[in-house]
Amino acid sequence: MTVAAAGRAARKELAVTPIRVLFVCTHNSARSQIAEALLRRYGGADFEVHSAGTEATRVNPYAIRVLAEQGIDWSQARSKVITEFLDQEFDYVITVCDRARETCPVFPGSTNTLHWGLDDPSEVEGTEEERLAAFRRTELEVSTRLRPFIEVALRAAGRPRGSAAVT
Repeated sequence: MTVAAAGRAARKELAVTPIRVLFVCTHNSARSQIAEALLRRYGGADFEVHSAGTEATRVNPYAIRVLAEQGIDWSQARSKVITEFLDQEFDYVITVCDRARETCPVFPGSTNTLHWGLDDPSEVEGTEEERLAAFRRTELEVSTRLRPFIEVALRAAGRPRGSAAVT
């Protein structure tokens, strides 16, 4: 066996699966979409991230715009309904609105359910700039919550940052 082949075999043995996270809100149009996009960026290969709504609509254009301001192209994202994920296991299911918390189904095998009660930026009325400011506040709040979440989730999984296999 060559040195390169031995190295690949050793890395394959040490490879761990990403921490699976599902963000849930009512329409999967703003808060959960922003959370999914940001955790994908901040968590990298250590996390497999999805989002869904108790009912699906469309991704809010302001959410897409705020994510673009952060260098994230979310223009092709689609709103998903939670039933698409009921047969899957997640390490964390995080509800980001009170209504979703009340109606979120149980995910068998999911070990941690968290609730982040975020205000709905799509309910803000006013000028375009005022509405955009509400989405920026949501992005900032999600970012602020994600940074410690990432560290805690990695520590709970007993692994250092960057340990998940990139497939």
